[in-house]
Amino acid sequence: MSGDARPRTVLVLAAGEGKRMKSATPKVLHPLLGRTLLGHVLAAAQPLEAERTVVVVGRGAEQVTAHVSEVAPYADTVLQAEQRGTGHAVRVALAAYPELTGTLVVLNGDVPLLRPETLRELVHTHEATGSAATVLTAEVADPAGLGRIVRNEDGSFAAIVEHRDATDEQRAITEINAGIYAFDVTLLRDALEKLSTDNDQGEEYLTDVIALLRTDGHPVATHHAADATEALGCNDRAELARLRKLMQQRINTAWMRDGVTMEDPDSTWVDVTVTLARDVVLRPNTYLHGATRIGEGAQIGPEVTLIDTTVGEAATVVRAQCDGAEIGPECSVGPYAYLRPGAKLARKVKIGTYVEVKKADIGEGTKVPHLSYVGDATIGEYTNIGAATVFVNYDGVQKHHTVIGSHARTGADNMFVAPVTVGDGAYTAAGSVITQDVPPGAMGVARARQRNVEGWVLRRRPGTAAAEAAQRAQASTNTSANPDPGVADGEATSETGRKRGGDAG
Repeated sequence: MSGDARPRTVLVLAAGEGKRMKSATPKVLHPLLGRTLLGHVLAAAQPLEAERTVVVVGRGAEQVTAHVSEVAPYADTVLQAEQRGTGHAVRVALAAYPELTGTLVVLNGDVPLLRPETLRELVHTHEATGSAATVLTAEVADPAGLGRIVRNEDGSFAAIVEHRDATDEQRAITEINAGIYAFDVTLLRDALEKLSTDNDQGEEYLTDVIALLRTDGHPVATHHAADATEALGCNDRAELARLRKLMQQRINTAWMRDGVTMEDPDSTWVDVTVTLARDVVLRPNTYLHGATRIGEGAQIGPEVTLIDTTVGEAATVVRAQCDGAEIGPECSVGPYAYLRPGAKLARKVKIGTYVEVKKADIGEGTKVPHLSYVGDATIGEYTNIGAATVFVNYDGVQKHHTVIGSHARTGADNMFVAPVTVGDGAYTAAGSVITQDVPPGAMGVARARQRNVEGWVLRRRPGTAAAEAAQRAQASTNTSANPDPGVADGEATSETGRKRGGDAG
């Protein structure tokens, strides 16, 4: 709780069906740049330091309750078994906590752009004025379908008039009810008991409480949100996409003003949970998700996706997918690399083109330049892994570990069949399948001696393009060996000898 002595409770309404989302997922659980819609609302409310936070659940109650337990374990949930309107939802919640007093802040669970500072200002206005209720308002260009804020001649609050009930003059008003309130809990309880269901939907509307409080002579205040987008909710996928774009712009603008370069902000997507240092460069089509952290001076992109990944200072990641990886300072990753969970790269490691790394510790200065799979492995410092290398870690039942020492050199097209160890300073020959340990400083060779079967193609594949090519090559070879068919080999050799002898003399 804050330094103010007045108790505070936050109540989030998240029981709606969200039919227009047309989804098996409850509306408030749809993701939006690092959090769910509900997660964003809970994060905005947390700085209020309320004594209690309560989420009213309904449709998908089990899913929503589990999510609340995960992202806001300090919050409680209350079930609204039958959805009979916003006023009914608040009444159900207050019935579950009869001991509540002080200020109750009521939020919708689908307003992810709401800022903590706006909520703090709303509560401050409410408590400073001693009002029975305080309504958050916003100025919008198109207020169609929204409740209008009607004011008296002196500018004080008069009423909330729903669009369907408004006169033409009232519909011209562009100040709207944002659906976010602060109430005196005791006065709110009394007003809720007077709510009627005599309306088109047969529901109890929380907005009707405002009129009831005014009728009883209690003061109602307003607080105006400077940014109207904070009041935007979400009813379908199109509106969700609009919210996502607005949040992208907000996040990117904040990071650029904090010293991050984005070459194309429109194609750069950064979750609210990501941390970026100064002088980071994000190139087009970069996607940063989850708990990703980027160190100072690192360059990411183009075409990079990082999920829960740490990137060290001055590292470079190009056209790569990294999930749960640790990339050390001054590393180079990509293009077309895939780092899976457990990939840990020390300083100055190079992971090149078409390389996949999983659950592997790779030492400082080591290079895996191209066309390789490194899984369940430990590789020392300043080792070079040859092209087309595979760490054979799975026997069909269990995963096994491979160890490559420091300053080792492994040949191209190697297979390391785990468990196996290659010592410090060892080499392995190209084309080898290494199934036994290679001692430090040794050369591991594990391949059969080459044998050529002469004439096989002409005998086994006559009439094919390969056979014809072979015949042409053989004819050309024979002609080169004997350029004048009319001269005997001995004569040609003798003539050549005479020419050379003349040159020598």
